[in-house]
Amino acid sequence: MESKVRWGILGCGRIARKFAADLKHVANASLVAVGSRSRTTAEEFVKDFPAKHVHDSYEALVENPEVDIIYLASPHGLHHEHTLLCLQHKKAVLCEKAFAINSKQAKEMIDLAKKQKVFLMEALWTKFMPHYNITMQMVRDGKLGDIKSVLVNFGFIPQAPVPKRLYDPALGGGTLLDIGIYNVFITLSVLGRPDIIEASITPASTGVDEQCAVLFKYNNGTMAQLFSTFTSNLPTEAYINGDKGRIHLTSRFYEPSATIAFYPDRIDSKQIIPFEKAKGFGYEYEAIHAGECLRKGLTESPVMSFADTLLLMETMDRIRAVGGIRYEVDI
Repeated sequence: MESKVRWGILGCGRIARKFAADLKHVANASLVAVGSRSRTTAEEFVKDFPAKHVHDSYEALVENPEVDIIYLASPHGLHHEHTLLCLQHKKAVLCEKAFAINSKQAKEMIDLAKKQKVFLMEALWTKFMPHYNITMQMVRDGKLGDIKSVLVNFGFIPQAPVPKRLYDPALGGGTLLDIGIYNVFITLSVLGRPDIIEASITPASTGVDEQCAVLFKYNNGTMAQLFSTFTSNLPTEAYINGDKGRIHLTSRFYEPSATIAFYPDRIDSKQIIPFEKAKGFGYEYEAIHAGECLRKGLTESPVMSFADTLLLMETMDRIRAVGGIRYEVDI
């Protein structure tokens, strides 16, 4: 393909705007098309983020021959449908998290990508950020010794007007798929697949989880506590604790605004670990990687692989099965 990667964006919401803003920090990348079900919404979007093509249907976007890859920013309850639409037209896809509602949908998306020989990757932006990679390298290097526990929380009180997707079961609403996924992701990164999962929820009036408490147990005695909520504003922090030290990822552990506080021995021996700060919101890192994959002719990311996505989705399925979170597509 040409050196310049031509991006299309499906869905024109808040995250799409941040991604479009960060494309200016990506060398050899350009936004050429946006697609929305509403022409008014699409035209408003390109006033702030100019694009050559403005489409008032997703079908028109995926049929555009000038688009190399589509950033899929629709609600995660629609990711399965929209990813299949893109792949059927042989468009590469960077799909926002949560990748799908369940692992069955995820497998269908991945299988079609393989059949079509088209690039597909979950846009779990944290995995590409400098602070995440430094933290994981410290864990691999044994800076913390043997990991004994992980504690992670993510919570906020939705402000009016509350986005419909947060509580709508048809859109995969609830804390687990929306924000708890980050808790699961960071824990899997450090500890891998749990041997035992315990979970409990507080249901919202719509039946989705308004609060979700999860316990991962491992046969070696290691444990992880994960908590997500829409009822309280939490510090959104992660603690990775070993027998030789611990790491505290401070407020918004999943974003580039996080701080890596390392405690190598005593509880008061804090060191702040430096790392490269994002030029934009932090979406540029995943966009750079996706572009590199396309230029190399890859159909699967070596960083956020299909196996990584399936492990994450399967773990979420296990949590929901234990906690009693059900969606119609699970049937």
